[in-house]
Amino acid sequence: MNPSVKIFSGTGSQKLAERIAQRFGATIGKINIQKFSDGEFQPIFLESIRGDYVFLVQSTYAPTDNLMELLLMIDAAKRASAYRIVAVIPYYGFARQDRKDKPRVAIGSKLIATLLEAAGADRIITMDLHAPQIQAFFDVPVDHLDSSAIFIPYIEQLKLGNLCFAAPDVGSTNRVREIASYFNAEMVICDKHRKRANEIASMVVIGDVTDKDIILVDDICDTGGTLVKAAGLLKDKGARSVRALITHPVLSGKAYENIENSVLEELVVCDTIPLKQESAKIKVISVADLFAIAIRNAYENKSITSLFIHSQLRGRDK
Repeated sequence: MNPSVKIFSGTGSQKLAERIAQRFGATIGKINIQKFSDGEFQPIFLESIRGDYVFLVQSTYAPTDNLMELLLMIDAAKRASAYRIVAVIPYYGFARQDRKDKPRVAIGSKLIATLLEAAGADRIITMDLHAPQIQAFFDVPVDHLDSSAIFIPYIEQLKLGNLCFAAPDVGSTNRVREIASYFNAEMVICDKHRKRANEIASMVVIGDVTDKDIILVDDICDTGGTLVKAAGLLKDKGARSVRALITHPVLSGKAYENIENSVLEELVVCDTIPLKQESAKIKVISVADLFAIAIRNAYENKSITSLFIHSQLRGRDK
């Protein structure tokens, strides 16, 4: 007898988890996150999960309560005798702390991986890690989904005349090159130099953007500083239009104000993190279908290769 699938959500990803469960063909599991007056909380599963395949959906964006909540959910599921525990983390927080880039700093993304495994996670399903190498911090399987599977159909329906892709910094070059290759389009790079975190000292465009419809592609938009500066520079260099496709809308500080006042035609984001406010320039595309397929394939021990852009490229070249 195969174990049943149960999908539960933490408080940080409730709407997305409900969409994922609906696409999967299940109802969201019953769980209560009990809050105490001192700020502590305790997840309580309100239904039996003994012998079940349990998927826990929670993005670990700030504050760290979301991460701690996920860890406690994993621990509770393990102690309730779940058959398998899969942490579904659409946005993996602390991913930008992936190396020692200066003396005496923590490697936050490695610490989070250690905590998730110590809590009892048997598998991780996530999307667009800031650095794909973070998968190597885990000793359990990691399904690393790619938002290109969602963004490519959106780009196709735009029917832009003179399409060109732009990397807002050197770090996003590989991500942008894959999408540009799919469309047989050109790409340019915005090379930036920072004074300090969230503050750009200078930026230059490598490549010609004259009279082109530019699409900036990146994994995270935090304050929006890099994105807005890149868009403005591309416009100054002669771009006909500039829009951006970003997976994770962190959008902290003055991000909404920065986006509203920018030259961007639109900012298209995924629902890995819920928006704090509405904006006429921000369009949200759901990742629910992609995660529902990944969950089903994990449960049925099937490959998820078809969900990736390189698989689509190979299929198109045949």
